[in-house]
Amino acid sequence: MSLITVGTMAFDAIETPFGKTDKIVGGSATYVAYAASNFVKPIQQVSIVGYDFPVEELEELKSRGVQLDGVEIVPDKKSFFWSGRYHADMNSRDTLVTDLNVLADFNPQIPDSYQGAEFLMLGNLVPAVQLSVIRQLKQRPRLIVMDTMNFWMEVALPDLEEVLKHVDILLVNDAEARQLTGQFSLVKAAKSILQMGPKYLIIKKGEHGALLFDKDSVFFAPALPLEDVFDPTGAGDTFAGGFVGHLAKTGDISFENMKRAIIVGSAMASFCVEKFGATRLREITKTDIEARIQQFKDLVNFEIELL
Repeated sequence: MSLITVGTMAFDAIETPFGKTDKIVGGSATYVAYAASNFVKPIQQVSIVGYDFPVEELEELKSRGVQLDGVEIVPDKKSFFWSGRYHADMNSRDTLVTDLNVLADFNPQIPDSYQGAEFLMLGNLVPAVQLSVIRQLKQRPRLIVMDTMNFWMEVALPDLEEVLKHVDILLVNDAEARQLTGQFSLVKAAKSILQMGPKYLIIKKGEHGALLFDKDSVFFAPALPLEDVFDPTGAGDTFAGGFVGHLAKTGDISFENMKRAIIVGSAMASFCVEKFGATRLREITKTDIEARIQQFKDLVNFEIELL
């Protein structure tokens, strides 16, 4: 089962109450690839970087089964750069710097070798770019998962609404679900979003877990209580990588298996926040992942006699 992931490969400078880093590798596609490659290969990456992106990082991704035929390297421009400072609650942050650099010219081209992929993960990008990727695929993937954000709801809503007609799963956080629909109730918001096109909706609630909806059912997965959260950057993308990676590994896209995939995604995200950037994702082993998933199972497992 092959997985195409489309998104940014970038540099981040991050400040949290626990520390500060000047420049580390980040980007949505980077986090998705590190997470998903634990479950499925190949990961067929589509992104753009500048001359300054580390060669050793590209080699590390290759060693994990990530194909880079769809990654454009621009020899005379810098990679996308973002800098942010997190507040004490670690849920809110201020953007300090956004340098688009090569991302301003990102017009992804899907290599012939990627055609026929069964799974597609569209990272948070301009909706028109996401739609362009879908339209380049000669055969529709079995499952198309899409991430987006409030910014596109504000500046590109018509394009966003068009993309939603072509995807199977939308990933948003609770504030974005409310903004997209004008509904405060997340249940009502989910019903509205599912009428826009997606068959499934995942609403991420950060440290409070995630909700999975289809037209008939809802499932809630908690987040693992962690003693230390150093950096939440990339946690949502890591969640997405674990989620779609599990689905691609099993080949099962039923609602029941999506429940399991949400737990896998949550487990991967819980690793991501333990160190700055993607550092922790480079360290973990299969044994670590299995133990963390067991922790999630233990967290929610109970028996009760019905009255």
